[in-house]
Amino acid sequence: MVLDPQEVKILRLLQDNARMTNQVLADTTGMSASPCWRKVRKLEEDEVIEGYRAVLNRKKIGLGVMVFVRVSIDSHSESEAKKFEQQVTALADVVACYSIGGDADFLLQVMAADLDSYADFAMSVTRRLPGIKEMQSMFVLKEIKPLVAYPVNSATSPRLA
Repeated sequence: MVLDPQEVKILRLLQDNARMTNQVLADTTGMSASPCWRKVRKLEEDEVIEGYRAVLNRKKIGLGVMVFVRVSIDSHSESEAKKFEQQVTALADVVACYSIGGDADFLLQVMAADLDSYADFAMSVTRRLPGIKEMQSMFVLKEIKPLVAYPVNSATSPRLA
């Protein structure tokens, strides 16, 4: 999908502040309110905008430990992979899961209150997921650049810088 420059501006602004009123959004993008509202609605209908969320400070809600877990599974059959994916999706402590290439099959992003909580989760939950052959935990020491927004210009039209 190729986005026009106004749509790119809208997406950048909403990623920065989704609570921005339509009037402020329109003023900032140089549009009038009605066309701006229509563009936002169209972006929602086309599922470019999938929803709106609050960005939380994980430490202030008691999640002091972030861990990336590389997982290799025994079988690479579609049914085994699906079974693993379904069970991982149901785990609240796993905030993201990616199927990856390379020397592992999946990369999980896990949040925990502290190291003891993560150890309990790893031993009693993660290691018991179906088909796990190998698991490696990588602890985040410092968040340098957490995901806060997607690079709209490069993800859609490199010419729109």
